[in-house]
Amino acid sequence: MGIQWQKSSFSTDAEGNCLEVAIQDDVILVRESDAPDMVIRTTRAKLAAFLEGAKAGEFDRFVN
Repeated sequence: MGIQWQKSSFSTDAEGNCLEVAIQDDVILVRESDAPDMVIRTTRAKLAAFLEGAKAGEFDRFVN
């Protein structure tokens, strides 16, 4: 069976910006649906640290 990708509930089909995540062999995979061959691979711990930083506003300067 292939990789089972899960789309973010914040993604919109109309704009084509769908963020998807999956897990394979205890590795977290992240991709954008409009570029499915470009996949970021990371660990649970690194993804958790990134998400905590994003929630804390550490990366806000990149989107403002």
